[in-house]
Amino acid sequence: MYTLGIETSCDETAAAIYHSKLGLCHHLVYSQVEMHSEYGGVVPELASRDHIRKLIPLINQCLDEANLDKHDINGIAYTAGPGLMGSLLVGATTARSLAWSLEIPAIAIHHMEAHLLAPLLEKDPPSFPFLALLISGGHTLLVAVKSLGHYILLGESLDDAAGEAFDKTAKMLGLPYPGGPRLAKLAEQGQPVYSFPRPMTDRPGLDFSFSGLKTFTMNTLLGTSQTGQDKANIAYAFQKAVAGTLSIKCKRALQQTQLKKLVVAGGVSANSTIRDELSAMAKKENAAIYFPRLEFCTDNAAMVAYAGCQRLLAGQHDDLCIQARPRWPINELTGVANELSGFLPG
Repeated sequence: MYTLGIETSCDETAAAIYHSKLGLCHHLVYSQVEMHSEYGGVVPELASRDHIRKLIPLINQCLDEANLDKHDINGIAYTAGPGLMGSLLVGATTARSLAWSLEIPAIAIHHMEAHLLAPLLEKDPPSFPFLALLISGGHTLLVAVKSLGHYILLGESLDDAAGEAFDKTAKMLGLPYPGGPRLAKLAEQGQPVYSFPRPMTDRPGLDFSFSGLKTFTMNTLLGTSQTGQDKANIAYAFQKAVAGTLSIKCKRALQQTQLKKLVVAGGVSANSTIRDELSAMAKKENAAIYFPRLEFCTDNAAMVAYAGCQRLLAGQHDDLCIQARPRWPINELTGVANELSGFLPG
């Protein structure tokens, strides 16, 4: 079964083709970063207009380079949310219209579920059940994954997501958009001069908060001469604080759920300091850890095609309505397999 995946939730236009037996056939991503950098962040109206220009040519290119015709496609999966409403609508209307014209099923995919499943595209994928940490520009979630579609939300950010905190802190330091990767690059030149707090780790629970850490960072910056080395040292301390916070929360979640597999996905999972910190923690906890390859950390259609293929194979598909949900709690999703009872204590 060939599934076409479409991703247009924010500032990447992406298309991919996944086969139920052959695996990933091809995928393409077009980034709008250069266009948005002029404005210091994503401009929603410009993003949606650029998706309109790029999506159909990208789908055709993906099919051509995979040596396939549109009539070879058996189903279409598209990101329906969360994301920017205008951008989501471009992908949703394109996918739904194409599926209708080809008389094949289409299915709306949750963006964070797609990220959660991205490591399953690797040669050594995790098996269910597992714990998932989803860290991106818009979300920081800890989720117990029982099986496909059966998710228990354990913790989430009460304010800024981890990626958002990276971007805002980068802006404080005078770094251009996109800020997160540039802050990580600057941190490589930093020294362990400062010790920043690990927010909400001194109290029970698995929720996150990074707003106080941003304030602490700003106050520290204002107390320096703001030289290049000062900023590098602050970037280093900030990044270590975020990585340490994520590690402490994941350790707590592994112990509470008694799970022994940790999946880490989303754009921020590409950060090498966070990867190293979580890998060291998982080793101490005798837990296996799984990351997607770097190209599947950021938004892409391969993960959407994979998620859609699994749901289509299970007999799920949508009617002719066009779905776009800028806000969509992941625990509202329906499962495609029998629940695995008893994997969580109590």
